[in-house]
Amino acid sequence: MRILVAGASGFLGTRLVQRLTADGHQVTRLVRRPARTPDEQRWNPSAAELDPAVVAAADAVVNLAGAGVGDRRWNDEYKRLIRSSRVDTTTTLAITIAGLSAAARPAVLLNASAVGWYGNTGDRVVDEDAPPGEGFLADVCRVWEAATRPAEDAGVRVVRLRTGLPLHRDGGMLKPQLLPFRLGIAGKLGSGRQWLPWISLADWLRVALFLLERDDVAGPVNGVGPSPVTNAEFTRELARQLHRPAIMPVPALALKIALGGFAQEALTSARVLPGVLTRAGFTYRHQDLPGALHAALAG
Repeated sequence: MRILVAGASGFLGTRLVQRLTADGHQVTRLVRRPARTPDEQRWNPSAAELDPAVVAAADAVVNLAGAGVGDRRWNDEYKRLIRSSRVDTTTTLAITIAGLSAAARPAVLLNASAVGWYGNTGDRVVDEDAPPGEGFLADVCRVWEAATRPAEDAGVRVVRLRTGLPLHRDGGMLKPQLLPFRLGIAGKLGSGRQWLPWISLADWLRVALFLLERDDVAGPVNGVGPSPVTNAEFTRELARQLHRPAIMPVPALALKIALGGFAQEALTSARVLPGVLTRAGFTYRHQDLPGALHAALAG
């Protein structure tokens, strides 16, 4: 396939492009700076600038663009960036796709979203049929997913991939935790009772490929593993695999001081299951947390 990728320089995007290329797909990366290589095309989503011919040349479009939610302490300015970096890119792509003739449109738009859609579910199990929750990230996910509508209304298969917490030592939620765990100064966050919808990086990549190829799957898809765990369980297992103690819990107040507005999201419980993937027959390489963490730490 000829695949156009936005957000190709991020943690997930870089690895997805590598996997797609290794599998023989022709990948074009959208970049905001001047293009430097034949596989790059420039765009400016904040100004809704994208050459329709670039999109028409693709069989599929993957949009993973968005400022990292855990990369910086949240303030009002960064929260605006989190929202605009997702909504502007998605809107530009969806409107451009919809503006093409039916014959020229890509067959599928695989657009990132997040399990933040569900807000705080507590101990309640949810899948893709659950309504949106409350909170900043839930609000962002609502407008983010709604921005795909022009492409969907134009008859393009749109998949909204609600990614959980990908596990790999080089990025995602795991990387910033490794040093304090290895120093023995880590522990559960807050009460530790909040549920974490993890997924191994290897399985996330396999999910993305699965969704590009399965033309009978559309709409929201939870990109999570089949067995979520609590933060306390995650903490114990990570400490066990690193052969370190994890006896220094991080109080909620300390999180709020360190992380600002992001602290509330870090303490959010999301007991999310992959209903669509399960019904579609997707098989996981890593069914449980111990196996996923072992693979993540091995790299």
